[in-house]
Amino acid sequence: MEFTAGGRLEVRITPSDVGKRVSVRRRYEPATTDGTFTDTVGVLTSWDNGVVVITRRNGESVRIAEDTLVAGKVVPAAPARRRGPAASYEELARVTARAWQPVESERLGDWELRAASGFTRRANSVLPTGDPDRPLDDALAYVRRWYADRSLPAYVQTATGAEGTQETLCAQLAERGWSLEVSAAVHIGGLAPVADLDADADRVRLARSVDDAWLGRYQRLGTPGPDVLKVLGSGPSVWFATVPGESPDAGPAAIGRCVVDGRWAGFMAVEVDPGCRRQGLATAVMAALSRQALAEGASAAWLQVEDDNEGARALYDGMGFARHHAYHHYREPAQGRTADHGRERP
Repeated sequence: MEFTAGGRLEVRITPSDVGKRVSVRRRYEPATTDGTFTDTVGVLTSWDNGVVVITRRNGESVRIAEDTLVAGKVVPAAPARRRGPAASYEELARVTARAWQPVESERLGDWELRAASGFTRRANSVLPTGDPDRPLDDALAYVRRWYADRSLPAYVQTATGAEGTQETLCAQLAERGWSLEVSAAVHIGGLAPVADLDADADRVRLARSVDDAWLGRYQRLGTPGPDVLKVLGSGPSVWFATVPGESPDAGPAAIGRCVVDGRWAGFMAVEVDPGCRRQGLATAVMAALSRQALAEGASAAWLQVEDDNEGARALYDGMGFARHHAYHHYREPAQGRTADHGRERP
């Protein structure tokens, strides 16, 4: 990143640039004179009392002493992806939320409070897509009471890394002691290339509802309650995929879930029996579900991948998916937390 003007390093940002994407260079310590610097790129989320806060695309907020800055400038948004469908964060936030619908919800201005007895953080967290219509501290206090009344920990789901995402809210939550607990990314791609994969899709059975065998391969919460089934069955058009095992007692060799919603098909719960991996079963599940979604008029695909799941990222990269934005779950401060019921992945 070039910071110089006429051969000199310059700090060309001010507090008036809060909310913009910036790149800064700083010394590790104010007294460092040996040319040891570090660079930070992200959204400038605050500049108060001599401290600059920059929130990176992974949701991490970096606090920088103003007197350690040696250069800084406003930079354009990250380059647009070169593949896949066009999509805004707002559109994807709505589509992905409809694929994991809560059993109970309440509006708080433009925030949606969601609960489903703790099954998945996505269905048991606040989705803040605008203004809560009250000061932030009042909104967060209401959120904590609402989840405490349901014996659930309070989570806020935020997003970073795309136009219209919530880097500022991430920084505000961190300042108030909310902890960044889980991060993942939404990837998008064209649907037809997945449907065209040379996969053994004929082995895959599709159904509108789950059975005990499917749940046995997927669920991690003991005996699934009615709220689990409601969340899994939620969405405009839901399909469940199963690859039968070699014997009835073995359970499914692979499973998957797809929600078709207008032009979008969302893929989730794609899991393979550890003893059946590297046989192309995940690809077969994706191809079969994609063909069904194409038949219903969908053309674009999305899925969510946890940051540490390198195998899944490699698989989906090979199918033509590309990262769109990251999303995060911030958990309420430790004081006053309720029992943790949310053990499922985000």
